[in-house]
Amino acid sequence: MNFERFAEIHGLIINGLILDRWVRVPTTDHPHSRNGAYFFDGRSGAVQNWAVHDKPVSWKSDTVQQMDDAWKEKKKKSEEDRKKRQAKAKGKAGWIMHLAKKQTHPYLERKGFSKEKGYVWNELLVIPMRSGADLVGCQLIDPMGNKKFLTGQITKGASAIFDAKGRDIVCEGYATALSIRRVMKKIGKRYKIHVAFSAGNIPVIAKDLDCVIVADHDATGLRVAKSTGKPYWIPPMDKEDFNDAESRLGVDALAELFSEFLLAQEKKTKSVLDYLRQLKA
Repeated sequence: MNFERFAEIHGLIINGLILDRWVRVPTTDHPHSRNGAYFFDGRSGAVQNWAVHDKPVSWKSDTVQQMDDAWKEKKKKSEEDRKKRQAKAKGKAGWIMHLAKKQTHPYLERKGFSKEKGYVWNELLVIPMRSGADLVGCQLIDPMGNKKFLTGQITKGASAIFDAKGRDIVCEGYATALSIRRVMKKIGKRYKIHVAFSAGNIPVIAKDLDCVIVADHDATGLRVAKSTGKPYWIPPMDKEDFNDAESRLGVDALAELFSEFLLAQEKKTKSVLDYLRQLKA
């Protein structure tokens, strides 16, 4: 099986292979957006469909080939080029953030946050993405809700954080995070909300956190949430995310539901701690 067929089986739509770098492409389930990506160097490769995969799926040629000096040099150059693209994206993100102004945005208004101010540049809502304290890129959202990242930027492990010095909560989207923040304020609890920007990035962000997951209520969201091994909450209705649930139920009803979930998790944690204290006694 060649690489093109392998990518096709996993739902990617590729029109002309590009070598030696990750390339975003449409998928059969999202043909009008770039919800997939591939890497192919002529001998090996990987694909990722964000609606299906938590991490890239590897492919290798059936033909055994030697890693000669020319090939090693090519791989080295590929890595150098990747780092250059990342550095360029990082620089562009900094430039955009410097020019962006805090103001309201049509996307935020559509999501129920008409008074919320975000960074806006060239009519695009700009969500800064950081790895640790370092700005590595940004998500750009147009007034209609179409989203994209900067070409070449680091996305794996990158996040945006709303930090009120409280419980770690990991979710996928920015509007979802805003709704979680509003609910947490409603129930009077502190929070530290991590926006992962994609379902596949949730396990990466959650890995080293003592956190809860707020997942979208779909097959991918449920599968990813379960894969983390962390406690998770999903909206009661199929195909909803947290923001959709808030729009349908209202903040008061959703706050009651989410508060019950958090209280249950706190009781479980207390039970475990009590048990450990008994063992030490």
